[in-house]
Amino acid sequence: MAVGTILVSSFWSAWSAREAAIEQDKILKDASFDYANVEQGSSGVVDINTTSAVLFVVIASGFLIVLYKLMSYWFIELLVVLFCIGGVEGLQTCLVALLLRWFKSAGETFVKVPIFGAISYLTLAVAPFCVTFSVVWAVYRRVNFAWIGQDILGIALIITVLQIVRVPNLKVGTVLLSCAFLYDIFWVFVSKRMFNESVMIVVARGDGSGEDGIPMLLKIPRMFDPWGGYSIIGFGDILLPGLLVAFSLRYDWLSNKSLRAGYFVWAMTAYGLGLLITYVALNLMDGHGQPALLYIVPFTLGTFITLGKKRGDLSNLWSRGEPVRPCPHFHQLQPTNQPEEREDEHQN
Repeated sequence: MAVGTILVSSFWSAWSAREAAIEQDKILKDASFDYANVEQGSSGVVDINTTSAVLFVVIASGFLIVLYKLMSYWFIELLVVLFCIGGVEGLQTCLVALLLRWFKSAGETFVKVPIFGAISYLTLAVAPFCVTFSVVWAVYRRVNFAWIGQDILGIALIITVLQIVRVPNLKVGTVLLSCAFLYDIFWVFVSKRMFNESVMIVVARGDGSGEDGIPMLLKIPRMFDPWGGYSIIGFGDILLPGLLVAFSLRYDWLSNKSLRAGYFVWAMTAYGLGLLITYVALNLMDGHGQPALLYIVPFTLGTFITLGKKRGDLSNLWSRGEPVRPCPHFHQLQPTNQPEEREDEHQN
């Protein structure tokens, strides 16, 4: 589920970036284009920077402590409500994007709704289903098959976030994943010495709340485990590496690289191997919870940096984050008699 989620998110993100680049090229080819509109156009995408990457981990640590200290039945109920709201938004975004292919006119026709503003007819048609699905899951989340609904809402939410939030270059991705790497290790292993128990594991299991874990994770029943229970993975273990993997495919598509010559296949494979090693370590340590980013980050980030350095793209990946594309308008203005001009300059 984790690998599939990142795969879908990466292709959607890369497709959106390529469409935006094609649209920008069309504008630049027009002799009457306006640079200000090109630069300031709103695309609905948020590029994070190094400062926000560090702040994200700091805020996440504070939120984790709040979860640990306030863990109770009513606090879990609050998390369920927040998860449902995010799940509705995520599921609605994914369904609208999917159905837009067949109902384009309904997706491009808008109506004003109080408070929410202009909303397409397609969104209005999909919204009741998304709300109903989320409410039904919340009501019946304790039944045996409720994990299916939780995973559907969670995957839709993750895919939506990966369309909105992006890392602009490898530098930001490195800072973000390095901080997340330390964050995961600290709250799984080091926190034992400060709180006498692993804060991350306690929060993930929902100890003391009377609930079967918090909703902010994907889970699947252990099919062949006599003790039962679930295998779980937190949203952060998918979202954070997913930002880097999606960045790799955007770079490949914008630079017209094939799958073999690009970075996406390598980054995706590295993520899968890192996740596989996580579950191997989980079994070797008798089921003791493992910080997945401890294994995923070195695999994905190490592979990306090593490959970029070997191919000579590391400098561009690190700072610019996208291939250098010549301006089509600039080429139209180039003189055709360059050798004659050089001769004239030499004579002068």
